[in-house]
Amino acid sequence: MANYDVIVIGAGPGGYVCAIRCAQLGLKTAVVEGRETLGGTCLNVGCIPSKALLHASHQLHEAEHNFAKMGLKGKSPSVDWTQMQVYKDEVIEGNTKGIEFLFKKNKIDWLKGWGSIPAAGKVQVGDEIHETKNIIIASGSEPSSLPGVEVDEKVVVTSTGALSLGKIPKKMVVIGAGVIGLELGSVYSRLGAEVTVIEFLKEITPGMDPEVQKTFQRILKKQGLKFIMGAAVQKTEATKTKAKVTYKLLKDDSEHVIDADTVLVATGRKPYSDGLGLDALGVEMTPRGQIKVGADWQTNVPGIYAIGDVIEGPMLAHKAEDEGMAAAEQVAGKHGHVNYGVIPGVIYTWPEVANVGETEATLKEQSRAYKVGKFMFMGNGRAKANFASDGFVKILADKETDRILGAHIIGPAAGDLIHEVCVAMEFGASAEDLALTCHAHPTYSEAVREAALACGDGPIHS
Repeated sequence: MANYDVIVIGAGPGGYVCAIRCAQLGLKTAVVEGRETLGGTCLNVGCIPSKALLHASHQLHEAEHNFAKMGLKGKSPSVDWTQMQVYKDEVIEGNTKGIEFLFKKNKIDWLKGWGSIPAAGKVQVGDEIHETKNIIIASGSEPSSLPGVEVDEKVVVTSTGALSLGKIPKKMVVIGAGVIGLELGSVYSRLGAEVTVIEFLKEITPGMDPEVQKTFQRILKKQGLKFIMGAAVQKTEATKTKAKVTYKLLKDDSEHVIDADTVLVATGRKPYSDGLGLDALGVEMTPRGQIKVGADWQTNVPGIYAIGDVIEGPMLAHKAEDEGMAAAEQVAGKHGHVNYGVIPGVIYTWPEVANVGETEATLKEQSRAYKVGKFMFMGNGRAKANFASDGFVKILADKETDRILGAHIIGPAAGDLIHEVCVAMEFGASAEDLALTCHAHPTYSEAVREAALACGDGPIHS
């Protein structure tokens, strides 16, 4: 008889949520995690600590730029970097200890150490082998490397090192204009660093709505970030305190060098499944190193499932959580489901950027007739009162049926506002349904309603 019904490998958002759902469904559950704390990359060196630093640095920005306008006068606050790190670490600790409590509450065993799968139905942790009916791999991802760039996590850092620098750099170079690079670049720019972002492509945040991209880059430039677009980084050369970044402009093949105190390598992430023994088991993989799964998140090896960053799809904590709950329900004999068409994405800069569903580009590829409803935050009373009138809400709807197909928001609380559209899309709502829903005044959410109105006869405040 198996020791467990389910062993989950990895205690990140996908893994720990999956384990809790398994336990709630009556399955005897264990989680393998080699870190000293639960929560994976997200809680320890990703989503949560970066949001703490984004929040702290935004408060500084407000004090420096907007307090006097509101009649709040006094000495501008100085930055105590050591205390800011303490604050960040306390936030991490509070969240990770919360997961430990939930494990105890749900009687989930934490098998401390790094796991491997010597055979189907067996998980090895250290010298011990545990038997289980089902294995769910939730091993996550790790930062991608870049040829010619050697990371030391002191001067040349990934997002992990960037969260815990010894001091605030005077000059920072960010390689990559994606979510991680722009969030952390914003943090250090607000804290006084001169930040230059080098991006291989011609646009920031690849795959995003082009109108949002242009508006976003314009706002970030206004905030002080510099951009070198269409440039390929050739190498970095680092001493104990400085670095040089050599890059080549694609338009003319010219080579340039830029100096920095810190270089942040933010060129994306790759699936992490090293040491699990998947090759020996015959688990099928994609050419990009992702684990192949079916509609039930099961691999080609019966009883072995995979979720989150280690499989195909966007590397998002909430996508992993949804897959974790759905895979748990599949293992328990139920019918887990994830609607991959309604998974929001958010960038937590100021202003925030959020999207869900189709873009105009994907709709054109499908030859699908659509209409656009757009509303600028400049016409929103709450946004103007809060110095947050940059940006807009754009809703895409089917031209014939009016069904909402996607939304793109850049502006205040975009990461919260997008979920109104997510719920609408989940229920198959039309833009008119959203437009006819009463929204409290004055709120940022009125901008979403106005964009929905713009899909029909037109917005009121524009």
